[in-house]
Amino acid sequence: MIGLILGTSEGKNILSLLNEFTEDILITTATAYGGDILKEYKYKTLNTKPLDIDGLKDLFMKQAISTLVDASHPYATEITSNCKKVCEDMQIEYLRYERPSISDKYINSNKFISANSYEELIDKIISIKELEGRDGVILNTTGSKNIDKIMSWKLLNRIVHRVLPSSAVIKECLDLGVAIEDIIAIKGPIGYELNLGFIKQYKAKGIILKDSGILGGTEEKIKAALHENIYIFVIERKKEQFKNIFYSEKELVSYIRKNNLY
Repeated sequence: MIGLILGTSEGKNILSLLNEFTEDILITTATAYGGDILKEYKYKTLNTKPLDIDGLKDLFMKQAISTLVDASHPYATEITSNCKKVCEDMQIEYLRYERPSISDKYINSNKFISANSYEELIDKIISIKELEGRDGVILNTTGSKNIDKIMSWKLLNRIVHRVLPSSAVIKECLDLGVAIEDIIAIKGPIGYELNLGFIKQYKAKGIILKDSGILGGTEEKIKAALHENIYIFVIERKKEQFKNIFYSEKELVSYIRKNNLY
């Protein structure tokens, strides 16, 4: 059986291509929503709860997984690390699908600043005189999971956070001390015009983003920021080594089919 870790929209394309020759598939997502959007596809088993290493081992053993496709989000490093370890321990064929990077295309642009961590990013923001004070508005588009880190910086800047329109996420933001007027609740990815609108509405001088690829809406954010000539702060992906990595859904599934990994 093929195991499929889904965390990107491309995962549905991978599943659709696999369905052309097999339904013997285990799917695991981190949320119930991730499972809800797969109703039109064919598979044997669906897990919608986050799993640690022991949970992955138990599930893969019960379902007799022989090949695992890790199509989790580029920044979901914990699940990727756990999957690699489990597959190595259980001698399961591990295949990584990775969204192509987009930030490299703009790395030489004016005001494009990359950082390997949020800790490194704060030092770079503080060093920019133009961003000092309450008027140095920064849009954070990296989601809610790292708002606590950003809040801990205690910057004088106004930081506006764009997050999912979930009651739990909004509550989390408020509990962390984010003012209601500093929350944009909307589901991405967001197009160029709307990104431009947010930058203008809040008179932003900087935007924090992740390199989530074209389908993650990264390029639309960058283009809007370049148009308004504001600072672009990119949290870079962690560099990992993979034996078998694919940047094309078709090439990945073709490899599976060609080598009878199902």
